[in-house]
Amino acid sequence: MRTVKRRRRYVGKHVIMLVRPVFRYSKSRHAYVLRVVGRRYGPVLRLDRRHGSSWEGTERRGGRAKVA
Repeated sequence: MRTVKRRRRYVGKHVIMLVRPVFRYSKSRHAYVLRVVGRRYGPVLRLDRRHGSSWEGTERRGGRAKVA
């Protein structure tokens, strides 16, 4: 069994609808995986429910502010 988790890729609803014939929903992963071989191989897709970047505060994720 694979010990390293596969990275989840967040995609929009329209992408999920397009790939639905070849992907199935996995309840244990809360994500879509390839049919037949998805247990071990292929991408893991999750519905993008994250909110847009409407943040107006100070950037705190390591980026330095440019000083003019």
